[in-house]
Amino acid sequence: MPLLPEPGPVRTLAVSTLVNTLGGGLWMASSALFLTRCVGLSAGQTGLALTLAGLVSLVASSPAGYLADRLGPRGVAIGGLVALGLLEVAMVEVRSMGTFLLVAAPMAVFEAAQRAARGAIIGGGVPQERRVHTRAYLRAVTNVGITVGAGLAGIGLTVDTRTAYVCLILADAATFLVAAAVLTRLAPIPPAPRPGSGPRLVALRDRPFLAFVVLDGLLATNFGVLEVALPLWIAERTDAPRWMISVVFAVNTVSVVLLQVRAARGTETLAGAARASRRAGFTLLVSCLIFSLTAGSRHGLTIALLVVAALVHVAAELWFSAGGWGISFGLAPDHAHGQYQGTFAMGHQFGQMIAPAAVTTLTLGWGTPGWAFLGVAFAVTGCLIPPVVRRAAARRIPAGDAVAASR
Repeated sequence: MPLLPEPGPVRTLAVSTLVNTLGGGLWMASSALFLTRCVGLSAGQTGLALTLAGLVSLVASSPAGYLADRLGPRGVAIGGLVALGLLEVAMVEVRSMGTFLLVAAPMAVFEAAQRAARGAIIGGGVPQERRVHTRAYLRAVTNVGITVGAGLAGIGLTVDTRTAYVCLILADAATFLVAAAVLTRLAPIPPAPRPGSGPRLVALRDRPFLAFVVLDGLLATNFGVLEVALPLWIAERTDAPRWMISVVFAVNTVSVVLLQVRAARGTETLAGAARASRRAGFTLLVSCLIFSLTAGSRHGLTIALLVVAALVHVAAELWFSAGGWGISFGLAPDHAHGQYQGTFAMGHQFGQMIAPAAVTTLTLGWGTPGWAFLGVAFAVTGCLIPPVVRRAAARRIPAGDAVAASR
């Protein structure tokens, strides 16, 4: 993967994304402790508040994408980032769960808006054959930004005072504003004209596309395996040292940065993207089966199995991401990239919401049979995506190409 893309919209998006996700890493690493130690929320209240904010973002995703299409994605992205920066400053004054939600709810709306707008910028400002490549590159950049931001947050977490947490929040606010300033270098993308008749939120009436979004969201629970279930599994059900949790995360992060662009090759078409999603499902099955073996292995073998399973899992994750991008861009009408990207994001948000409870119940509650059940569910879900894509493509492209999309 080249360190810097060619001058143009992709480079501008990359720089803006790097700055924005650096701030995201600061917030992700410190938000829970800020809310519990400084605001005084309990762990349960913190989880509930973040879940409610996530629900607001989910509901707002498709309408926010519609606005990006109608108003122009560049302006919506910049406006969303500026609003997020100002609201993040207001986070300093949060003193209760109620005041947190008063700040977090509009932040969730503006976050959904700028996210959908970025998808529309790619859809409207990047050639079709380079859109998936661009998303892959930006995901690699995102991992770099979050990792650096989380590392920098460690300084504030070590100091562990309200002043330190406030400094982290203000630094995050600054990254929103700098990211917005970077996006002003983009050439304006004109609003997409809406067809004269028909519903406004066409993505929410596109049943085949919604079926894909649901399936993609179910596959997105694979992130919960890595982030929630696996750390608990390693600590409670294996004899591996706990530092293996960090090793598994490092394997994932480095692999995404180095290999996401390469893994996206061939997913620029609906046919290639559908195959990648199916491949991801079966690869997740293999990773789940390998993870389950660590319950009965010992010492060096356990460590080796965890590393192998982590590598298999991240391969599935790379194909899953690339496949979803290819399908979401391929099925979106030219006048509705924003709302289709917003609706596509709803699937990921849904998957991430149900993942903690679902994957921990299966893996830690059921043990080895739970890992097998989870893996089979991933494989079945992956197999369902190609026929759903074929049905959706049949409404947009000639029949022969639609058939090819399912192979």
